[in-house]
Amino acid sequence: MNIAFFLIPKKDVVWLNSNASMRQALEKMEYHRYTAIPLIDDEGKYAGTLTEGDLLWKLKSSSGFSFHDTEQIKIKKIPHQITNQAVQISAEMEDLLSLAIAQNFVPVVDDQNIFIGMIRRREIIEYYANFSKRKVI
Repeated sequence: MNIAFFLIPKKDVVWLNSNASMRQALEKMEYHRYTAIPLIDDEGKYAGTLTEGDLLWKLKSSSGFSFHDTEQIKIKKIPHQITNQAVQISAEMEDLLSLAIAQNFVPVVDDQNIFIGMIRRREIIEYYANFSKRKVI
């Protein structure tokens, strides 16, 4: 089954511009209670996923660091501990299952790598749960 049916469009996704500050990331993630958030560059392309772990590792590796300093650090300068893989909109649900094991969500891009939305792990699991029920009947 084509993934477009399960797509949460970009306009409904909480994301950050890759030029945002670490403080903006912390505040947005806290407000929405997210542990990971997609990053989009100035051209609209998927630029990776920022996680709480990335932010914590940055704090740990920065001596003499205060919360005020987070305004000066761009999130594109923060190393990512995990690389979340995006898929093309033409992908099938079968292509997402292995990604959903390690990712909370799967970013979806068009042919030019422009971020168009995402599919949450929840929808992938529900699809396969319903699929297995149909096979039993």
